[in-house]
Amino acid sequence: MVESDGKNRLGALPDCIEMTETEPGFTTEINRRSGVNVDLCWQCKTCSGGCPFAESMDYHPNQIIRLVQLGVKNAALSSSSIWICVGCHTCSTACPQAIDMAAVMDALRQTAITEGAAIAEPHIHDFHKEVVNSIHRYGRTHKLEIMLRYNLARRNPFADFNLGLRMLQKRKLDLLPSKVRRMPDIRKLFKKKKAASHAG
Repeated sequence: MVESDGKNRLGALPDCIEMTETEPGFTTEINRRSGVNVDLCWQCKTCSGGCPFAESMDYHPNQIIRLVQLGVKNAALSSSSIWICVGCHTCSTACPQAIDMAAVMDALRQTAITEGAAIAEPHIHDFHKEVVNSIHRYGRTHKLEIMLRYNLARRNPFADFNLGLRMLQKRKLDLLPSKVRRMPDIRKLFKKKKAASHAG
């Protein structure tokens, strides 16, 4: 049994984690996917102290690392923190151990999707999918279409209408997607990724 500090607050780890809830191979899998050795983390909490979104998370970045270190797979993969993280790398650049926390969060999101874990923030996952689909279609993001498709999927097509209008007026949005020269190369990358995910 592993004990936490026992404080009952937002982002607090449970008072204790039964070691029967752990999966020993989980730490190795996240290390492999992220290219990061999470065991280097000594829990200084620099990542959580600098994270602009920590207060919106159920587990702070250092706590997510701790869950991974302990192999507490279900809690880590069902956490909203892995979806709230925007990959700004504030934590990664401040870490005295040079742990790329953003890469760990990416690896956790990938694992949650591939293993069919309950997605804590499905609307964020839907937005991610629209961004990837846009890159697949055009080779880069077409923000106007992403916004429209995302809001249509949520059955609220006019949710960002006023914002979209202001962005169009300031030329921050393009009506039509821009062209990419090497589109076949981008399609090959998607095919390669799809083949790799089916293989392993």
